[in-house]
Amino acid sequence: MPPSSDESRLSANVVDIRRFSTHDGHGIRTTIFLKGCSLECAWCQNPETINPRRNPVFFRSRCIDCGLCVRAATHGEARQNEAGETFVDTTVSAADWENLTSLCPTGAIRFDSRRYTVAELVGVAQRDRVFFGEGGGVTLSGGEPLFLPHFASAFLKALKEAGMNTAIETALNVRPEFLAEALPYADHVFADCKLIDDAAHRRYVGAPNERILANLATLLTGERRADVTVRTPLIPGVTDGEDNIAGIASFISGLYPDVRYELLNYNPLASAKYDVLPGREFLFAPEENPPLFSKAQMAGFRDLARANGVWNLIVE
Repeated sequence: MPPSSDESRLSANVVDIRRFSTHDGHGIRTTIFLKGCSLECAWCQNPETINPRRNPVFFRSRCIDCGLCVRAATHGEARQNEAGETFVDTTVSAADWENLTSLCPTGAIRFDSRRYTVAELVGVAQRDRVFFGEGGGVTLSGGEPLFLPHFASAFLKALKEAGMNTAIETALNVRPEFLAEALPYADHVFADCKLIDDAAHRRYVGAPNERILANLATLLTGERRADVTVRTPLIPGVTDGEDNIAGIASFISGLYPDVRYELLNYNPLASAKYDVLPGREFLFAPEENPPLFSKAQMAGFRDLARANGVWNLIVE
């Protein structure tokens, strides 16, 4: 049954559609990244998804200095220096930017997202489903998918009605009714729990964690608790402390002893995304950006979680 006409017209800005994903749920999946998030994590892996609006971006690393944009610029929005290097002003009007994007041969000049309706995005998923095989499907990510609760619910509902497996990745900083609206249409929920200490959460994530922990408690004490994976991204010096991992493990295992808990290794490559996002700074300066945690370190985090009641562990 297709979504209703009203639901089909709901729309959202989509940053990326990542195909053949194997880390965002069971089987082979198409992961869709929506724009918009109510949190400001200092280490955000997808900072381009925080702002819900569709914004112009210029990727200097992709530019070949062909000069097409410079010759077409009518208001000086593109220029070249004496060395022939191209620089583009991203504060120009949408119409001027659209003109430049149509000329750029490498995608260095582009918008950071594309607007999709529910119906259009379901069409994308339908074309991909031949690759899903047994257990694969679609994962809705972001940003925070439930930042756009009615779109997210309508999209997941339409996928379920089309017979596709669904998952959602959420930081849970949403009103409980928005979570309840989407939950019936999600086969699996990946729920972040970053910091158990409220003061640290406010400092590094930009919001209190009371609502997040309350929503997590709702998930882990409900009938669908077996369909939930709790995740903690391990950020050096922030979320990797013994008190934090032990505190989260104790909290979630106290709610549901068989809880599935995933410890995500730090990703130092995310810092490069901040180069094209004016006004946003990554937690670590480039020269101070830590490496991945070693296998031995990850094993230590695993053992710490086990010592605090969690046995169903996933460690990268």
